[in-house]
Amino acid sequence: ELTTVRVQDPRVQNEGSWNSYVDYKIFLHTNSKAFTAKTSCVRRRYREFVWLRRQLQRNAGLVPVPELPGKSTFFVGSTDEFIEKRRQGLQQFLEKVVQNVVLLSDSRLHLFLQSQLSVPEIEACVQGQGPQTVTEAILHYAMSNCGWAQEEESRP
Repeated sequence: ELTTVRVQDPRVQNEGSWNSYVDYKIFLHTNSKAFTAKTSCVRRRYREFVWLRRQLQRNAGLVPVPELPGKSTFFVGSTDEFIEKRRQGLQQFLEKVVQNVVLLSDSRLHLFLQSQLSVPEIEACVQGQGPQTVTEAILHYAMSNCGWAQEEESRP
């Protein structure tokens, strides 16, 4: 079984405003039976990764959860350099997470990687309080082809 996860295309949202942030495209391609959709592409921001790591840690028991790149407020160097270092750190985090069988069994991880649901929507879905099951939410996103079409268009 092979799972490729790439964190790419960092984009600054609300640039120049006090609430600007960077989000990243997460592209997943797999033949693993653990995943509902074999390909997906979503955008997530750093604080959603922080939430995911906290949830994985809460549910994983004694299994160590990989570290995230630091949230540096005093970064020396260019913003682009910081964003690229963070992108690499987020990719390493996800690569380690998807290789871990225990972490892979967490529905929150699957919704994080394979749906565009917000954090509160993911929580509601996992607790059975959303309009769809976890599988339905992932399949709905996969069928809408949101991420996949974008991925195809951006290839040379």
